[in-house]
Amino acid sequence: MNYFPSYSIFSSDKHLTFFTCFTGFLRFLSTVSDSLGKKQSFSCSTFRVSCRSSVLLLAPLLAETDPAPHRVSRPTSSAGAQQTEGLCSHFRWMAEHVPAFRVPGSHIHILTSPDQFYQAMKVCLRSPDLKVSVLLDYTRGSRGKINSRTMLLPLLQRFTSQMRVSLYHTPDLRGLLRLLVPQRFNETIGVQHIKVYLFDDSIIISGANLSDSYFTNRQDRYVLLENCREVADFFSDLVEAVGDVSLQLQPDDSVTMLEDMVHPYKGNRQDFSAVARKRIMEVVNSAHIRQRLLNQSEDSEDEGMSEVEEDTWVFPLVQMKPLGIRVDEQVTQRLLTDAGPESTVFLTSGYFNLTRAYMRLVLKAGASYRILTASPEVNGFFGAKGIAGAIPAAYTHIARQFYKQVCQGGQQERVHLHEYHRPEWTFHAKGLWYYLQGQDRPCLTLIGSPNFGYRSVHRDLEAQIAIVTENEELQSQLQEQEMLYRRSTEVSTSTFERPDRHVKLWVKLVTPLIKNFF
Repeated sequence: MNYFPSYSIFSSDKHLTFFTCFTGFLRFLSTVSDSLGKKQSFSCSTFRVSCRSSVLLLAPLLAETDPAPHRVSRPTSSAGAQQTEGLCSHFRWMAEHVPAFRVPGSHIHILTSPDQFYQAMKVCLRSPDLKVSVLLDYTRGSRGKINSRTMLLPLLQRFTSQMRVSLYHTPDLRGLLRLLVPQRFNETIGVQHIKVYLFDDSIIISGANLSDSYFTNRQDRYVLLENCREVADFFSDLVEAVGDVSLQLQPDDSVTMLEDMVHPYKGNRQDFSAVARKRIMEVVNSAHIRQRLLNQSEDSEDEGMSEVEEDTWVFPLVQMKPLGIRVDEQVTQRLLTDAGPESTVFLTSGYFNLTRAYMRLVLKAGASYRILTASPEVNGFFGAKGIAGAIPAAYTHIARQFYKQVCQGGQQERVHLHEYHRPEWTFHAKGLWYYLQGQDRPCLTLIGSPNFGYRSVHRDLEAQIAIVTENEELQSQLQEQEMLYRRSTEVSTSTFERPDRHVKLWVKLVTPLIKNFF
């Protein structure tokens, strides 16, 4: 589950954005310090930095790839494959709700391994003229004696004029609750969970943090949008807005709020949410209006990109329920509702704990579903000490209840549940792939931080993008999920009857009470 803090980086004229945890950030701090010492600057939750040319940026990312995956069985229409023309129009309704960015599909690259992700971050942090703006989650970033704050303080003290460190604090952790809940568990109330990394006009959207395991043996998802300035600008502005309503870390380790901003846990709860929602939705709404006018202008004048390039749309989806923002939830529900009998949906989450609404749509929809989640041994809490060690068993219990409902409804031929296995690895990938009727490649994917669970929808700050494409090469890249499913086994009734899947009675009793916190 590991809900880590986030970081953001901006340069003087460009930006890089990312959210992550501090553990693996150590290896980046020396690079940051060296860069700042050379009159460079950058920020850690949203980066925009000067990078090498596009060719040099991609070379280390795409040089080595995993072997071609085996195909995963997927129902196809007896009518055969339909033409790809007009696929984007099938999802054009999203543009009514969120900004719609038209980009060339050739500018989007799917990264498939932790090493590719690490190489991307390492190369792009070697850029000059960086300015640092860090956005962390307050609870996670302040926990323990050695934490993200203590690691960043020396940089903030040395380069005060070049750095901004913002600490987002959920408005739901306040009063007696804030005093009574131990540090180890206070992040369960809600955190900043977005992971976005920007370099100049390029951006990586992911579910991965920057801890060591995410660069080595923790499987996640990552997409690089190269030279997509408007998308990068949007996420830079979004993170800047979240930073504005967050606590600001000072060189003496104190925190303050910007002038005229309501305090998240000392001020009035409704007032804080209203101010934060207004500030963040200003970014979303202004981008929405701007892109609608731009897209209408390009359509009417038939100018801009060529027909070959006008093949992909990117829709940013933001979910911040504590602040009254529900865009991602509404779009995801619409996608699941519209999935017809001849469509196929692949859905994956490292922590399978669907909300009731999502579960109801999956069980009652007509589409075929292939759901992938972590087996107990690749769950991030496997082998943990204390109560945390029982979390994999709790997820087993939740999966068994879901599979029982599938069987009771006679949906086994339509809804398939898979478990990811990989020795010495953990599984953290989340997202969705959508196949329209008759298509053998996905035309839509959701990728970002949401896990499709209660926390993602109701407690945390989340963001992902919907990529809709008619570009055949990009559609082939989106078949990345076949690599994930290749390492999985399908769940059956016998799976839960194995001795190693026994769930203790106390875990069964407690799970319904705590499932909304993980």
